Parts: sequence; C-alpha cells; structure tokens
Amino acid sequence: MSNSTVAFSELSKNATRVAETLDRTQRVHITRRDGEDLYLTTARHHEQREETADITARLLGALVRSDAGERAILRALPSVFPWVRHLSADELKEFVAELIDATYDAAQLDVHANLHRVVVEWRATARVLADPELTAQLTRRLPDEDQGVYHGDVTAPKDTR
Repeated sequence: MSNSTVAFSELSKNATRVAETLDRTQRVHITRRDGEDLYLTTARHHEQREETADITARLLGALVRSDAGERAILRALPSVFPWVRHLSADELKEFVAELIDATYDAAQLDVHANLHRVVVEWRATARVLADPELTAQLTRRLPDEDQGVYHGDVTAPKDTR
C-alpha cells in the first residue's frame, strides 16, 4: 500500500481529489504547518487495523499461558527488540507481561500510549544496563546520611478561610 502525503491546504482546496487518493491508498498523510500532522483513513482500513491489534494481543496473551509459547516469545523477542539481551531473565518476563498488558490496552481500549511507554521505558532500562559504569553509578548504595527525611511531628495546615 502506498502512502500519499498532502498539505492541509490541499485537503481544504481539493477535498474530492484527496478523497479519490484515499480510496486508492486507504490512508493519506496530511501535513500541517501550525500543528501536528494528521492521517486521514477509510473506516474499513481503521477497522482492519483495530482487528489486527486485537488478534495480535490475544495471540500474545494465549502464547504466554503455555510454557512452549512463553519460550517461543522469549526466543523471538531479540529479533524484535535487540536490546533485550541486556535484561535479566526476571526483567525479560516482566517486560513481556507489561508488553502484553499494553497490547491489550491498545486493542481493547484504543489506548496506544501505554504500549509506546512500555517499550521506551524498557529500552531505557536496557540502555542503562548495557553501560557498566552507568549501572554502577545508578545502583550504588547511597551514604547513610539523612537524605532529607524529616523525623519531627507534622502539623495540619492552618485553615485560612
């Protein structure tokens, strides 16, 4: 499927031509100077993408419920996310669990930011773990000093009404 790009002004001036392009390509990238770019898509294409996300989420969920499926996912992850090699076995299982939950959120709740967040956060964790100096710096024990913890009584705020 090709992806066409048009300026927002083109959409407003030649909506019929953009709609004809949309019929051929199923999705048109709309660029804007004064805001975030948009994608215009057909309802059929949108529904197919939602179904794809739902099937993917359910397949992943079903796979991790069996030992063989979990092993298959763990073997496949480095092909999709090469940085997982820096995670421990427990961290890898935690990543998979969060990944599946976030995939369900995307498919069932149309909340895609969680999936993006999970991948970004775990990639950042792997980046830290890949650098031994940074790992040592971030995991070193803090001095046994106070660290700003207040040990006195806390009083209720005064009513200023």
